[in-house]
Amino acid sequence: LWDSRRRTFADMLLGTESRLVEARRQNRNLRRLTAVVMMTVASLCAGGAAISYSVVRQHDRSVTDARAQISTLGPHMVEQILSYHPQTIQDDFDHARSLATDKYRAELSIQQQAVKTAGPVRNEYWVTNSSVLTATPNEAMMLIFLQGERGAAPDQRYLTASVRVTFVKSGAAGWRVDALAVVAKSQTAEAKP
Repeated sequence: LWDSRRRTFADMLLGTESRLVEARRQNRNLRRLTAVVMMTVASLCAGGAAISYSVVRQHDRSVTDARAQISTLGPHMVEQILSYHPQTIQDDFDHARSLATDKYRAELSIQQQAVKTAGPVRNEYWVTNSSVLTATPNEAMMLIFLQGERGAAPDQRYLTASVRVTFVKSGAAGWRVDALAVVAKSQTAEAKP
């Protein structure tokens, strides 16, 4: 037997109808709570994904910018560090040291002193090719191929060399040479046509 609220006679006698209504109400509340929790978790995941994407994208952009900067600046810095003229040697050496980090500046100063002691002659290098090997936002490594001339006629020699250079970006000072290692020592090259 059913009444207008779809209760059976047994439900009315035993009072189970009120328990069923309470269970349905709790079930609805549980579904609402579950929906709220799921929406919150989904929102947090979406926010985390957006932040992660932004951080990774910013890092990638910084690496791309560093690579572009060092591709442009690096070869010219190396030319300036390795080139000097007897008439302007002190200014050339001072400028070269200004392009170096504190770490490399000490080593460069020792090399410059050896050049002065040996009797300086014109030393001119230019980059023929270069490649960025690695880059981070604040450090990069390049392989640089050079040609050059040492001395003056009739004792002038043509040179080639390959160097691996590490650059470090130091705040407002910008990119500086942190290490310079000779990969292939200077060799006398054929005279230019």
